[in-house]
Amino acid sequence: MSKIARYLNQLTVGNVFDAPEILEAYSTDRSALKIRPKIVALPESTEDVRKLMRFCYQLATKDINLPVTVRGSGLDKLGADLSNGLIISTEKLNKLLESDRRERLVRVQAGLTLKELNTALSINGLTIPVGGHDADTIGGLISNCPNDTYSGKYGGIMNYVERVEVVLANGEVLQSNRLTGHQIAKKSKEKSLEGSLYNKIPKVMKNADELIKHIRKNGVGLAGYPNIAKVTRRGTLDLLPLFFGAEGTLGVITEVILRAVPMKKQTKRVVATFETFEVAQKFLDLANSLHPKELNVYDIHIIKTAEETGKKLSSVTKKLDKGFVVFARYDDKSASALRKINSVRKVIPKSSQLIIESEKTEKTLNEFENSLISFLNCSKTGERVPLLSDFYLPARNLNNFISDLKILENSLGLDLAIFGSYSAGNYSLRPKFKLEEKDFNKRATAFLRAGAFVITRQGGSVTGGSPEGRIKAVVVNDTMPQAEKDLYSTIKSIFDRYNILNPGVKLGANTTFTIRHFRDSTSAKIMI
Repeated sequence: MSKIARYLNQLTVGNVFDAPEILEAYSTDRSALKIRPKIVALPESTEDVRKLMRFCYQLATKDINLPVTVRGSGLDKLGADLSNGLIISTEKLNKLLESDRRERLVRVQAGLTLKELNTALSINGLTIPVGGHDADTIGGLISNCPNDTYSGKYGGIMNYVERVEVVLANGEVLQSNRLTGHQIAKKSKEKSLEGSLYNKIPKVMKNADELIKHIRKNGVGLAGYPNIAKVTRRGTLDLLPLFFGAEGTLGVITEVILRAVPMKKQTKRVVATFETFEVAQKFLDLANSLHPKELNVYDIHIIKTAEETGKKLSSVTKKLDKGFVVFARYDDKSASALRKINSVRKVIPKSSQLIIESEKTEKTLNEFENSLISFLNCSKTGERVPLLSDFYLPARNLNNFISDLKILENSLGLDLAIFGSYSAGNYSLRPKFKLEEKDFNKRATAFLRAGAFVITRQGGSVTGGSPEGRIKAVVVNDTMPQAEKDLYSTIKSIFDRYNILNPGVKLGANTTFTIRHFRDSTSAKIMI
C-alpha cells in the first residue's frame, strides 16, 4: 500500500484502497471509457469527505495535483465518474437520516439509491417521482440532473431537492440556503471559501447580466453551469441550482433534503404501433395532451431485436416490418385517458396495433417494458455504448431528424434506431460498435460529430437530457460561445481555485485524453 493510501486510512473512518484489483473495478462505468484511478476512498461520513478534500487541497497548494472524482453507483454514461486520481465513492454514504411525514421532508446521505429512498417513503404513501434507474444515487441524480422519462410531467430531480450539504474544494462544508440581501452581505465578509462564494458570485452575475438573461430565455442544455440563471430570485440568492448538472466539479454532495409527494395508487399502460413517424406523432400528441406519467417512442427495430432474445412481442410487431412503437403510462384519471385513446382505434391504420392494459395484455406489456434492455445488450458482434444518449429535440422537428438519421445510417454504416421520451423531449441513439477494432476511436468520434451536427441543425441540444461529461464535451466544447465559456470558467475557478474537482469533465475535458481512453474490449456490465 502506498504512503498516501496508508495516511488517508489513518485519517478517515472509512476505507481507502490502492490494490490493483480494486482500482480495476473502479476504472469503468457504463460509458465507452476506461480510466484507472490511483486511489479509491469509501468515506462513511461528511467528516471523512472533509478530511479527504482538505488533504488534496493542501497537496494542490504545494503544486502536487491529485484530482478528485465523486462516484455513486458507477452508472454514468459519459465517463464523469472515472478518474486517474482519487475516486471518492459514496456507496457507504447510504443512510436515510431522518424524515418528517407531516412536512413530507426527508434527509438522506448522497449515496442512498433512488430505489432505497422510494421504498422507505412508500411506507407513508410518498415518493420522489423521478424516472431514473433504481440504482441511481440521490447525489448522482443531482450531479447529472437527467431529463428522465417522468420529467415531462413531474419536472425531474431539481423539483424535489430543498437543500444540499456540500464539501467544498478546501474541505469546508456549505449548507445551501436561500439568503436575503442582508444575509448575503454578512456571509460575504467571512474569511472562508464559502464567504468568497457569496462575495464573488453576485459580482460575476452582475457583470454577466445580459448573458445570463439570454441563458435563462434560450438555454436548453446542461453544458457548463447554465443553472447560474436560477441562482437569484426576487432579491434572494441560493447556490443550490449550480450543483444540478455540475458533475462533481464544484463540490462533493454528502447530504440532501428532499420534499416527497403522495404516490399515485394505480397506473395504466398503452402500446401502439405505426408504419410511419408522421402517423405516430398524431397519436403521440393525443396521448401527451392527456398528461401521461411517461410517454416514450421506439423505432420498431428495437422491439424486433428484443424478440430475437426470446421476448414474446409478436402481438406488438405483427404486420409491421418498419415503423415506430409508442408506450404511454397514466397515473392520473387513467380510466378516462384510456377511454379517449381507445376511441381512436377506428381511425388508426389497419397495420397499427393498439394494446391497452388488461388482465390479458399485462404480460405482454411487462415484456415490452424490458425490451429496451434486451436490445441494448443483444450484441454478439459489438456493444451499444452510449455516445449520443439523452439529447433534446423539439417535437416539431422530430420527423425531420428521423429523415436525417437515414442519411447518417448510410454514410456512417451504423444502425441508428432512435428511442426516448416524447413528453420530455429526451432521446438517445445507441449504434453497435466493435470496440476491439483499430478504427473504433475514429468511427466513434465521427458518429459523435455527425450526430451532434444533425441534432443542432434540427434545433436540439446534445446536452438537453444530461450534461456533457467527458464524451459529449468532445463536440460541445468546440461549439460553445466564448462568452459562455468565460462565464462558466469563472464560476469553476471561484469554487475550485486549484482545479481539483473532476478537472477532466465539462469545460476541463480534453478531447485527446478522452479518445485515448476509449475501451478496447466489451464491458461485462449490463448496458442501460
